[in-house]
Amino acid sequence: MRYLFEEYAFDTDRRELHRGADVVSVAPQVFDLLDYLIRDRERVVSKDDLIHAIWSGRAVSDAALTTRLNVARTAIGDSGERQRLIKTVPRKGFRFVGEVREARDAAGPNPGDAAPESAPALPDKPSIAVLPFENMSGDPEQEYFADGMVEEIITALSRFKSLFVIARNSSFTFKGRAVDIKEVGRRLGVRYVLEGAVRKASGKVRITGQLIDAVTGAHIWADRFERDLTDVFALQDEVTVAVVSTIRPKLFQAETEMATRRRPENLTAYDFYVRASQQYYLFTREGVAEGLRLAHRALELDPRFGLAAAGVRHMHKSFLAMLSILDSTAAKQFGFLAWH
Repeated sequence: MRYLFEEYAFDTDRRELHRGADVVSVAPQVFDLLDYLIRDRERVVSKDDLIHAIWSGRAVSDAALTTRLNVARTAIGDSGERQRLIKTVPRKGFRFVGEVREARDAAGPNPGDAAPESAPALPDKPSIAVLPFENMSGDPEQEYFADGMVEEIITALSRFKSLFVIARNSSFTFKGRAVDIKEVGRRLGVRYVLEGAVRKASGKVRITGQLIDAVTGAHIWADRFERDLTDVFALQDEVTVAVVSTIRPKLFQAETEMATRRRPENLTAYDFYVRASQQYYLFTREGVAEGLRLAHRALELDPRFGLAAAGVRHMHKSFLAMLSILDSTAAKQFGFLAWH
């Protein structure tokens, strides 16, 4: 179902919010909150209604609910002062008051039903699918947490224009199934697959993740995150930032290593490109500036050197993209990404 209001299109099947031709990034809980308010727009929904529907009745502070509402309003161009679309009814609750039109789209094929006759060609930029994380604790609440974290990771990775990221609907067709990573890569047309698992024990949550080259089956990266289970949503955000901050450079590094097996005819241009990559991964103002200078020099020597062109675009955009997925607290935690 697609709900249309003002310049927005809210697609519940694809779990996407569009403003015109652009996709608006929305966290999973915020998307669910908007979904509930829009579906029940004919009535005022109470705080208890929202907590039961979005958080399955778990204890949620007024501040947390207010924060999610403010983020939802911002996503659709509203605010607490204007309340043009989401209205707060004092001592009663909330109501979506925008004029909504409904549009039903024909359902597309499910990529998990059967293998395609021919595998999609790999995109001309790094491509990745994030599979649903396995719930190892047996606790249904952790299933919700794991799915939400995967959606957050997909959303965060999608903000990098230099990456091709498979949508949630496609990757979640493999949920609960034993899969062969090479087959996943073939079906979805990606080179990299991120998979993981969640386990809850003794007041802690442990998340493991691994990044795999779906073409060769080689493991590129693996790590484990363990945190106290005090605020499951803060934990979800923290792990998302940690995973994305780690695997993004790993992806670019893997692409660089593949390039060494496909050297251009102009080896001097290639040398400049490798030196540019080394400087970039210093993650300093000087390193990025020098990396850009060297990458531009490589392009001057070999204008058809596609990897050097991609490197220039990546160095320009990746820093701003990373900042866009970090809130002020996380930005301090990952200060190594900031300009010095």
